[in-house]
Amino acid sequence: MTIILASADTAAGHAARDFAIEEARRRDADLIVFPVDGSTPDISGFGYDRVTLENADGRSKDAVGDLIDATNRSEVEAVVVGVKRRSPAGKIFLGSSAQQIILEAAVPVISVKPAT
Repeated sequence: MTIILASADTAAGHAARDFAIEEARRRDADLIVFPVDGSTPDISGFGYDRVTLENADGRSKDAVGDLIDATNRSEVEAVVVGVKRRSPAGKIFLGSSAQQIILEAAVPVISVKPAT
């Protein structure tokens, strides 16, 4: 089985990364790191040998949409995404990648907040 990490270079993204690595170990699963913010994470520093990097299609303008499409694969069992606290107005006007993943993914989504 496989877990997808919605990777971002933020505090929430780092918390999600740490959780995803532990969850992959616990489930004995592969971990796909899927950057949603245009960053290029160094997967060699993850300390887990079953990690692969998958990027959005170069022709696509929506990495989050590509990640959501990837959740339709039969081997994917969960997505891990970092979230941060936002005001009600921020939720209405700005939207978020995490919110889109939570609402549209075809598999369960584990949302992780950074420690405060």
